Amino acid sequence: MSTDPKQLAQKAAEELRSRTGVDSYDAALVMGSGWAPAADMLGAADVEFPASDLAGFLPPAVEGHSGSIRSVTRGDKRLLVFLGRTHLYEGHGTDAVAHGVRTATAAGASTVILTNAAGSLNPEFGVGTPVLIADHLNLTTRSPLTGANFVDLSQTYSRRLRELAKEAEPSLPEGVYAAMPGPHFETPAEIRMLRSLGADLVGMSTALEAIAAREQGAEVMAVSLVTNIAAGLEGANLDHQEVLAAGRDAAGDVGELLTAVVDKL
Repeated sequence: MSTDPKQLAQKAAEELRSRTGVDSYDAALVMGSGWAPAADMLGAADVEFPASDLAGFLPPAVEGHSGSIRSVTRGDKRLLVFLGRTHLYEGHGTDAVAHGVRTATAAGASTVILTNAAGSLNPEFGVGTPVLIADHLNLTTRSPLTGANFVDLSQTYSRRLRELAKEAEPSLPEGVYAAMPGPHFETPAEIRMLRSLGADLVGMSTALEAIAAREQGAEVMAVSLVTNIAAGLEGANLDHQEVLAAGRDAAGDVGELLTAVVDKL
């Protein structure tokens, strides 16, 4: 099997077409921790199977990520829905993190919608609030790109797609997402540092996927669901189970937002 990440994504896309009978997808959605109920609102899957059935995909290693791929028809659009993702902290490198979006773009998806569970650094963003990502701070110290590959990230998160989301939900706020390597949650001192850098949200995903999607020419939108208040801001301890529970509780609102955006594409 090829070790070139783009060739591996092409192989996975060919296998995907064989499994689903869909030659080309319009959009791909990557669902974060606890977001599976929101994915259900996009419509019933025409085909669903474990992501690890395709070349280059790994079994899920994080609770709350089912590790499956759905092919969904919604109106005249074909959607590729990833329930789960590979995180950098799992130790498989940046190519494994970016493999899903690379496969999606190789399968024709020109729009990539990324979702995640995030901690809030902004007092206006309480638990259960969906927040559009307007920009990010990639503090993982890593990139999915190699070589002299200079990708413009000045418009990483599409203004057009953010405006479509705000047409669906005018009160939807925007914020800056700080991507950290994990798997540990941040210390209070690190949260104070991130706030001083202009971050509104903090999490352990999304930024590397967004970079890889932009390299492939896809238009990117990302939504964080606030599932906890960041360390040191309210004195509470952080717990992954609470993150999952908050995601499930807000699934209806998030699902409505995603379907509204997809219907406007």
